[in-house]
Parts: sequence; structure tokens; C-alpha cells
Amino acid sequence: LTGWVRNLPDGRVEIVAEGEESALQQLLAWCHEGPQAARVDQVECREEPVSGEFDTFIMRY
Repeated sequence: LTGWVRNLPDGRVEIVAEGEESALQQLLAWCHEGPQAARVDQVECREEPVSGEFDTFIMRY
């Protein structure tokens, strides 16, 4: 996977990711669970054309 993740001020998490379909599906499944102690109320997913602009996966601040 490549792309980025960041926490938003309102408590939501935003992820932009590109990669193999199976890896993206695993990421999406994990998003529905979240890490331990997290409360996941909703997951929204939007597919967009691949940009190819990422070479790593980073945390943005």
C-alpha cells in the first residue's frame, strides 16, 4: 500500500491509499474494526482513479 493517513480535528481519520485490490480490501476491513480501544462509528469509502503519486505510506500531521 502507498498513500497517507491523518487524524482530523473532529476525531475522524482520513486515509488515502493505493495498492493491490486485496491489500486495499484488507485495509478497509481493518478500518471497520480499528485499533484496540478505538470506537468506529462509520466508515466511508470512495474509489477514485489511481494517481501514482505515492511511493510510501506515511502518517500526515
